[in-house]
Amino acid sequence: MATELKVAWGPRKDNVYLGKEITRLDGVEKASGAAKYAADANPKGCLYAKVLSFKGGAGKVKSLNLDDALKVPGVKAVHAFVKEGDELQWDGALVAAVAAERQEQAEDGVRAIKFTFDTMEHFVDEDDLKGAEAAKRTKDLGNNTKGDVEAALKSAAVVHKGQYGIATISHMCLETHGSCTRWEEGKLIVNHSTQNVSGTPANFVSELQKQHNISVDAADVTVLCQFVGGGFGSKFAADDWGVAAAKMSKETGRPVRLMLDRATELKIAGTRPSGFAEVTIAADKDGKIVAWDSHHWGTNGGMKGGTINLAQFPYVFDFDNRNRKATGLVTNAGPDRAWRAPPHPQLCALTDTAIDDIAAKLGKSAVDVFLANIDKTPEKLQATYVAEIKRAAELIGWSKKWHPHGKGGDGDVKRGLGMAIHTWGGRAHAGTCTVRINPDGSVESLSGTQDIGTGTRTAIAMVLAETFGITLDAVKVRYGSSVYPRSGPSGGSTTIGGVTGPNRRAAIAALGKLFDVVAEKHKVDGNNLTAKGGKIWNGDKEVCTWKAACGLLGMMGIETTGEGPKDDGLTSEQVGGVQMADVSVDTKTGIVRINQFVAVQDCGLIVDLLTAKSQVYGGLIMGIAYSLTEEQILDNKTGRYINADLENYKLPRIGDIGELIVEMYQPDSEYERGVIGLGEPPVIACGAAISNAVANATGVRVPTIPLTPKRVLDALKAAKA
Repeated sequence: MATELKVAWGPRKDNVYLGKEITRLDGVEKASGAAKYAADANPKGCLYAKVLSFKGGAGKVKSLNLDDALKVPGVKAVHAFVKEGDELQWDGALVAAVAAERQEQAEDGVRAIKFTFDTMEHFVDEDDLKGAEAAKRTKDLGNNTKGDVEAALKSAAVVHKGQYGIATISHMCLETHGSCTRWEEGKLIVNHSTQNVSGTPANFVSELQKQHNISVDAADVTVLCQFVGGGFGSKFAADDWGVAAAKMSKETGRPVRLMLDRATELKIAGTRPSGFAEVTIAADKDGKIVAWDSHHWGTNGGMKGGTINLAQFPYVFDFDNRNRKATGLVTNAGPDRAWRAPPHPQLCALTDTAIDDIAAKLGKSAVDVFLANIDKTPEKLQATYVAEIKRAAELIGWSKKWHPHGKGGDGDVKRGLGMAIHTWGGRAHAGTCTVRINPDGSVESLSGTQDIGTGTRTAIAMVLAETFGITLDAVKVRYGSSVYPRSGPSGGSTTIGGVTGPNRRAAIAALGKLFDVVAEKHKVDGNNLTAKGGKIWNGDKEVCTWKAACGLLGMMGIETTGEGPKDDGLTSEQVGGVQMADVSVDTKTGIVRINQFVAVQDCGLIVDLLTAKSQVYGGLIMGIAYSLTEEQILDNKTGRYINADLENYKLPRIGDIGELIVEMYQPDSEYERGVIGLGEPPVIACGAAISNAVANATGVRVPTIPLTPKRVLDALKAAKA
């Protein structure tokens, strides 16, 4: 009789690896520099490409001549992204590329290009709604109403009107976008910095055909990506620069590596859009919010005129009485791409700040007001939010430190507390994998997934080692190649469920087949067998070692396939999360400093506690960046992106971070939910929590994030006036 094993996670108490703090298997490779990225690819005969980009707010191509670039010593190929008459709608738009023997020769080639354009009108002021309306640069994105807002406002104990905003930021991947392409016997091989190993070959095929009439079968395109130096939602496609590299490689018969320079990366490789809102919020004397009336606007760049989805606002809370209206601004700014939890950071920054202000007007603690309105959040998260808020308050010492807004101390430096809550889906993406048990006892997993720095390889190994009862070093995880079984892109916090689910299913199927062989050999019931500690057990009696069992398989071993997601309890979706900030504000300099930043985060069953906590720490650091310093700055007069470099695009240093306190919310009820993605949630609430802490310290709302010294001082000055 064939062994039938239930597809499920084992009892939590029996886990050897799952839920424990396991060091990343590729940690030494990365720390030592042995890990090789697309930017490191250097095949024999490789040419190096550089791009010429447009410098201006908007323009129409008047002339473009690449002939002189081809005459530059070392230059082997040129490529035009545009032609005469094309419109360039934002600073940094690609004009041409040059491939040469050496990078400096490619740069010489770029300088030799003759390019002229006629200036066009531009508009880049993303928070200027009136200016956009006057320039006819707006789109009405709708409005809707629920309940009776007017009546609720009249009956409310307190009403607050405020304006809130969060500026556009750019993707700042440590490894810029790009790839190294080569053709071998008519087949395209691409070392690509990507979050989408399995999906990108088809994109190369379609874009090469569409843009350059180059035909290649998807089966003849291989995308490779063992390591990627950051993506955060921006690296899913072949992109125009990748296609250009493939074209120039085909023309020259040599590999071509084209990685964007830092300035171009910041300008065109994707932004997280802005959001601004005028909000009227009202509450009864107990802090229950009875009305919400908002008009929000912003831009997603790329001349698209989009902004935050009307249906998602206000964030997390669904109040009984609300009006909401949305307007998109059409701006000459680089287009947006998904940036870690789109568009939740903006939604949270515009919602939880208003809730904090109504709490202040009532003279109540924000904790009390958030708890008073938890019944307006998704029902399945309400108990989680209550537990997480209470735990975060304990960790930061809320009851001892909290004070009413504006009572942050008598000196120039004021201290305050703020909080915010968030949610995210995190459902597993579609994916497949192959799991092999080899006759020597080793185990392999093969899938076309990618490890974008979050520990995917480690998590897969842990799942297989746990399932088979073997050590981690007996598991070989093979990934990062499109020739392996297809797996989904790493975005939206979908990867951990998208790889652990299929691998667990395949491993359980393989283990059942192994038990069949052991049962036949040792005359036992396969359904009574277990694998743990490197041995096969029949109840509490040892049957044989793992290696001995595998030795019974013959030359071919066992190979099974896993798929997902499935409704079998291995994965789930939707998490909450709470963050609280303790800050100091120097009212003379406007500098905000983080004293403590607390995050309490749920995510279902935790595979690797160490990498899970690392995800949250990383989210907090990115959140501090966009809360205090990080911002795309476009010059209204010229339309130019004026801080597109690592010196002026301000990111925090170690001394700017403060003390980070992370606690994973892990009751048994979370474990029983199965695996849920974690990458997005920790970055969502940071802006609102820090903004609320600054308001608590100073008694003044700084309306726009990031809370730069100038914005803080301007808000303080305006409050005095």
